[in-house]
Amino acid sequence: MDGAKTASTPTANDTVKTDNYNKRIPTRQKIAYGFGDFGNGFMFDLGQAYLTKFWIDAAGIGAGAVAGIFAFSKIFDAFMDPIAGSVIDGRKNIGKRGKFRPVMMISAIILGIMTVITFTMPMGLSMNQKIIYAYAVYMTWGLVYSFTNDPYGSLASVMSRNPQDRSFMATTRQVGSVAAQFIAGVAFIPLMELVGGGMSSKDQLHGYLFAATCFAAAGILMFAVCYFGTKENVKVHRDPNAKKEGFKDYIKVVFTNGPLGALILMTLFTISAMNTNNQMMVFYAQYNLGNIGLQPVINAVMMGCSIVGVFMIPSLTKRFGQKRTALVSFFVGAIANILNFFLPDNVISFIVLVTIGYTALAIPNGITWAMVSNAIDYGEWHTGMRKEAITYAAFNFSRKIAQSIAALVSAGVLAVTGYVANAHQTAATLTGIKAAMTLYPGFCLIMAAVIIGFLYKINDAKFEQIATDLDQGKWEHGIIGDEDVK
Repeated sequence: MDGAKTASTPTANDTVKTDNYNKRIPTRQKIAYGFGDFGNGFMFDLGQAYLTKFWIDAAGIGAGAVAGIFAFSKIFDAFMDPIAGSVIDGRKNIGKRGKFRPVMMISAIILGIMTVITFTMPMGLSMNQKIIYAYAVYMTWGLVYSFTNDPYGSLASVMSRNPQDRSFMATTRQVGSVAAQFIAGVAFIPLMELVGGGMSSKDQLHGYLFAATCFAAAGILMFAVCYFGTKENVKVHRDPNAKKEGFKDYIKVVFTNGPLGALILMTLFTISAMNTNNQMMVFYAQYNLGNIGLQPVINAVMMGCSIVGVFMIPSLTKRFGQKRTALVSFFVGAIANILNFFLPDNVISFIVLVTIGYTALAIPNGITWAMVSNAIDYGEWHTGMRKEAITYAAFNFSRKIAQSIAALVSAGVLAVTGYVANAHQTAATLTGIKAAMTLYPGFCLIMAAVIIGFLYKINDAKFEQIATDLDQGKWEHGIIGDEDVK
């Protein structure tokens, strides 16, 4: 519920009629949900994969300054997430379209516009003005992203409480995300070259703008599919007359949620690993392998195989469980990435190992979405207060910090090792690019395995108990709405 003081006690009839744990939703809704991350990826993944190179090579901003832009902006965005979550959770006038979907769709349209602006650099600016412009537009982009992604992530928790449905939605979401990465990795550079603005041309700014506009338009369209194709099916306990909780209540919701804490710590490593991989790929192809044209080919193989791996999530989790599947995937990915660092640069061996490592990371990243929905339900069961958006915002906070870490690693390595844009690179720079591309993700996956193995405590039996109690209007210590919730 939104507040925890005045909700009515469920009747026996409510208990008999409500069984969201076993109730299934139509497959078309679960598929439509994945289109949200498909659209999200079209706009988000451009920044992760190409914005570093855009600012350094096309806009002419130094690598050290770019590292600072990414790091500060992501930290700013991370602190904006709880604010966005509290605003969304505080919505009282909820119409027939639900609590989360309208906010998601309106914000997605604005996010598309900001994506295009982010890949724009006005002519005639001094270096300081370029840096200020980059800070301003990227911080604004991040704020809008929070108002898009927080309601989208929260939506899954009120679409279904059935574990199979949630695994299916986690799969469609991760398929959408990886598919967007696939298309961005394969099509972005050809789109730039379509208007004569390839990365090696003098008209790079025009090429970036055209490609970003195409992807932003596609992203908005995909969010529209999600908006019209989904429904908030789970009737959760909300009291429209409840008093608004204060800061202490939000602290209670977030910091007493052990499973959420484990996911936050794990995400710091998994997302920074994936984003560092994506950001460094174009540099590795151009300089270590000596052919930037290999970048779309490598991404096609790597992300294509990742999509296949993500499709296996429902069968893997059904047989081995969410936690065990994630653990094995982390260790496989770690071994592949570390081997890739120590082997000599070779196109074939690099593609094979980077594909294994990326696929092994994509599978647990997909499972994480189901785990977050479970953590949202655990938070309500544990505290008596349901706060989907603020809980998801806390999780998204870790993603933003992870993105900041990835930016520091990527641009920082380039700056420290003496990277010079569009020039022959030194041996130290090539080694730094390779280490960021392979060794860093390998270390991150080992840390993620340790965290999820020891700190994430929700198993299948525990979640069934939580779901059943919530369907009956109960929390851990009583009836939702009792005074003792506080």
